[in-house]
Amino acid sequence: MTVVFGVLYVSPFCALGSALFTVRITHDVILAAILAPLFVASFRIEEKEISGGLTFWTVIHGLTFWLWHAPSLYEGAMNNDALFWLMQASIVATAAAWWAKIVRSPVPAAVTALLATMVAMGALGALLTFAHRAFYAPHWLTTQQWGLSPLEDQQIAGIIMWAPASLVYLMAALAILYRSLGSRAST
Repeated sequence: MTVVFGVLYVSPFCALGSALFTVRITHDVILAAILAPLFVASFRIEEKEISGGLTFWTVIHGLTFWLWHAPSLYEGAMNNDALFWLMQASIVATAAAWWAKIVRSPVPAAVTALLATMVAMGALGALLTFAHRAFYAPHWLTTQQWGLSPLEDQQIAGIIMWAPASLVYLMAALAILYRSLGSRAST
């Protein structure tokens, strides 16, 4: 967990997220799909009582990700340190609560929540990929030095969210199904 945190916030990766939306999306996906589950495992969050059911946390986690990537909120977070850290903390907190609920849920519910989250990520990614204009003003003047237009940067970010990010949730769902089939076969 320390290594992931260091890469996200201490290495040049975080600063590069100020220039490229692609890096910022990758950063936010790592928060939700890697750092949050590591946080759950490290602090045994799944053993703690978290109010609300899996469906509630699936909706909250998805809404949190979508809202912070709405252009006006995103721009506010990129221009205000307190709002930026609120964005980071809320993405990790809602993802950690959601992953903790996934771990404790029956297989059908966990798989359904993972697939629903995969669809939510994929839908946002598709929206960003197929948009006809760049949405994120903080990156309108920073992408050219990397050889990208703001729209190309946004489209690559959308593809990252649509494919690799969604794949994380699909693989988790398949792993849960595989484990459940293995445990049924041995009984």
